Amino acid sequence: MPDPLDKSFVTLGVSGSIACHKAVDLASKLAQAGARVDVVMTRSAANFVTPLAFRSLTHRPVVSNLFDPQSELSMDHVAIAERAHVMVVAPATANIIARMAWGLAEDALTTTVLATRAPIIVCPAMDGHMYENAATQENIEKLRSRGITIAGPAEGYLASGSRGLGRMLETRQILGYVRLVLGRYGDLAGRKIVVTAGGTQEAIDPVRYISNRSSGKMGYAVAEAARDRGAAAVIVAAPSHIPPPVGVSVLPVVTALEMRDAVGSECRDADALIMAAAVADWRPGREAGQKLKKGASRRWNVELTRTPDILAEVQGEHLVKVGFAAETEDVESNARAKLKDKGLHLIAANDVTAEGSGFGTDTNKVFLLDREGGVEGLGLMSKYEVGHRVLDRVAGLLRQCCHDRCADSPLG
Repeated sequence: MPDPLDKSFVTLGVSGSIACHKAVDLASKLAQAGARVDVVMTRSAANFVTPLAFRSLTHRPVVSNLFDPQSELSMDHVAIAERAHVMVVAPATANIIARMAWGLAEDALTTTVLATRAPIIVCPAMDGHMYENAATQENIEKLRSRGITIAGPAEGYLASGSRGLGRMLETRQILGYVRLVLGRYGDLAGRKIVVTAGGTQEAIDPVRYISNRSSGKMGYAVAEAARDRGAAAVIVAAPSHIPPPVGVSVLPVVTALEMRDAVGSECRDADALIMAAAVADWRPGREAGQKLKKGASRRWNVELTRTPDILAEVQGEHLVKVGFAAETEDVESNARAKLKDKGLHLIAANDVTAEGSGFGTDTNKVFLLDREGGVEGLGLMSKYEVGHRVLDRVAGLLRQCCHDRCADSPLG
């Protein structure tokens, strides 16, 4: 299943704010993801950025005047509104939010808002006091009550020089909201997918710990792909520098024992568990209460204890279990042994010494092995694409589980 942005029609409404520069970046990133972006600007927005900037990036006409005879909207007021799969208003000033709340249609942007039946995402951008004003809050609640998604704002430095709540979200976050909205009726809608990510840390003392090189990128990419297919995605996340994805629940843990407990709890009502985390195989038998000093000795012995095998321990009659195997040699044979020992439906194996396939990269090259003996080599691709290929198989397994349950039912 491709990125939900690919070939989708996105209407981007831009109102007058210093945050218009972020709208230019948003239009660019949407187009790069394969979306067909129709930009509708207010007259005040053109004071901050020109229509030509958007047209240069989207390669599509930009609507800025409702009565321009060259404008597609002037010929058919609902042309852009009708073909949109989603409409994003970014930045959304206090003024445009008020006009949307009260159903005004006095320019190209507000006319398009009223005419579209597509889901709408509003990204507020304004001074902190304006955002906190009772009138603005009332207008935002009006929009929420109509099913409009309010994305943001964020806290930070504002155009006035003060710091407060009113900054438009960053492009990455807005793209997350767009994918969340576009993918909500995907093939995993109604499913709960638990994903583990990152490398656990096993403390030796308050300063030192045993861990590994996992960045968490693979697990986070799988969770984002699950979200983009309509799933309720949960990441049980070992320490990582990756920001939480929009629309994904993140449960932070540190140790293997904490991860085991969190995974066991989340999997009670889950449909699938995808174990992309690199769990430390060993932990110190005892954590020192104070920092251990180097002293004069050239040797230091730490007694280690095995950590739990989380994938092997987790059980569920209809839980689809998927593992990841980070190998440095005999990739297929080692992965096949893990597939059997842990009772998995599927395992994704990769050689972490291969170029573009190791820890911390944005790409991966994996082999998918199933319990029927099948092997599929995916080639080098982004970790987000790998996530979708894994989820293609998970979706098929879930359909099969559903079919088997129905066949076993007394009603047939």
